[in-house]
Amino acid sequence: MKEIAIIGPTASGKSALAIELATKYNAYILSLDSLSIYKEIDIVSAKPTKGELSLVPHFGIDVVYPNEYFSVERFITIYKEAKECAQKKQKNLIVVGGSSFYLKTLLQGISPLPKIEHSIRQKVAQLLQSLPDAYNYLKKADPDFAKKIAPQDRYRIEKGLLILLQTSLKPSDYFQLHPPQKIASMKIFAIDIAKEELKKKIAHRTEQMIKMGLIEEIYYLEKKYTRAIAPMKAIGIKETLEYLDGKISDLKTLQERISTHTTQLAKRQRTFNKTQFPQKIYLPLPPLKNAIAEELAD
Repeated sequence: MKEIAIIGPTASGKSALAIELATKYNAYILSLDSLSIYKEIDIVSAKPTKGELSLVPHFGIDVVYPNEYFSVERFITIYKEAKECAQKKQKNLIVVGGSSFYLKTLLQGISPLPKIEHSIRQKVAQLLQSLPDAYNYLKKADPDFAKKIAPQDRYRIEKGLLILLQTSLKPSDYFQLHPPQKIASMKIFAIDIAKEELKKKIAHRTEQMIKMGLIEEIYYLEKKYTRAIAPMKAIGIKETLEYLDGKISDLKTLQERISTHTTQLAKRQRTFNKTQFPQKIYLPLPPLKNAIAEELAD
């Protein structure tokens, strides 16, 4: 069994490449996408179609409902399930997506979290209603831990508060007692795509999303789950909510706004991938596909 990862900015062609290679080289796919994990969030997540999903078994897609809690720890559990299944069926495993933070966690490891009581989760959720207040609460309890994270880093603030309130230990002390445990090792292949070409792809994909029923999907999600849930802050969703509020006047402006914000996201993804994964094979799509094929065919 071989494990490889395909990374790159949003709309660069990762998912299509993974499906093509998985069908040719006997592989399962694990999605690294922070929106595709949610059921009912289909169009805005650019989730593979039902036809594509029927071609290759996928893990990490349609895992929880939008109002359910999801964490990197849950993702690690899904990865272990995918790997075990691939090993049993003598398949390769292709890890693919734009949420490279999950991949970094697999490669560098993570400290095991204590079991968190429901009442503690509720208390932390209340604190997080004001992120600045939550950060200050954490900073007062553990200045050393707080200075290592950004005041806007909701994930790490939440994690620190959960540890603090559950164990009564400062997070910095807890992590000293529980160092990270490496989880996976795999070759990383990154798509190199020109900025202008990517910008066009993003604009086209956004246009297609609107035609496919993006507005109707977000209207449905808002009515069913309200705006309080975490996924409603995602790019594509928050702009559509502004359109529904009348703050964006027409579909052209909506498309432009989503495309602009998605392009900005792509830039951040490029920077993250460049700095966090120095040991990677970085090529344009055609030669990258050949390089992956050689790796999986060996």
